[in-house]
Amino acid sequence: MNEIKEIRVGESILGLKDNLVKSAILPKSSSELERDVQIQGNVNIEGAVYARQLVIDSGPAEFQGAVYAHNELHIKNDASDQIVFKKAVASSGSVVSILLSGKALYGADINAASVKLKNCFVAGSIFANEIQLEDSIVLGGCFASKELTIHNSIVGTFNAPEVKAGGCNYLLYPTAFSVEPMACLPGTEFYNITLADLGSLYKQEAEKPNTGKIRLDIEADSQRTVLVAEDDTKTLLHSYSVASRVLVSDMVNLENFENHFLIISAGLGSQILRTYSLHKADGSKSEDLTLNNIAAFFFELLRGTVQISDLSGAVSFDELRQKYM
Repeated sequence: MNEIKEIRVGESILGLKDNLVKSAILPKSSSELERDVQIQGNVNIEGAVYARQLVIDSGPAEFQGAVYAHNELHIKNDASDQIVFKKAVASSGSVVSILLSGKALYGADINAASVKLKNCFVAGSIFANEIQLEDSIVLGGCFASKELTIHNSIVGTFNAPEVKAGGCNYLLYPTAFSVEPMACLPGTEFYNITLADLGSLYKQEAEKPNTGKIRLDIEADSQRTVLVAEDDTKTLLHSYSVASRVLVSDMVNLENFENHFLIISAGLGSQILRTYSLHKADGSKSEDLTLNNIAAFFFELLRGTVQISDLSGAVSFDELRQKYM
């Protein structure tokens, strides 16, 4: 890997391959505002990046600073290896990472007009007009001002006027919202994993009692909610939550859950000064809580390699009596 300490080129296309870039790639004149950046593999950029269009042919590639692509950030479908963005990614146009074999890890938020992801992991949230997810994980929320399409994915929560879904999907937080009723393809499944013991699964230990995933019935678990603003403007939302039928949640000591460590560590990976891990029951330590390790764990959940037990939401009378008497 050749080290480049400062970018001093003004060509319309800046191509990088087998390079360690120690500086930022930022325009220094109006002519450089129209410069494209093309990543051809084995590239590590330590500073921030600005490009009219950022095209990534292949990995491995790592962007340690914030990235802004004015027109488009595009990772080619056949890109191999891993592409990592440590900080926020934004575009006035689109962010497209529809990967067939490689993976893209976004360590912070994505903000663009259009976001299309496949085989991607996002440690933060996505803010866009239109969001399309397939075989992807978003630990934060998917906030679309127009339409959200989700297929075989894990998301923290979502809020969009229109939501289309297919495949098997998971929600990390108790509730999600849409303006119009959610449109689902036949066979679509949703599970809420707010009460899943992800910390124990990450440590490869047995799950705690009264924990697991809860199947979400899109029809039965949908409620109409009216939000009233200060000017008396009313907004009608459909909320999707299992809270109304989960009595067992009161039987779980949520303070002992370590789910938040996974979510927080993934989002703050580039800001914390040391690497943390979880303590196992035998006193040993889990795998380090790094962006790579946490992403690998959630991909195993998504593919079913790591199984989450089912939680019925029912508890026995004896358990209730022990809890409250």
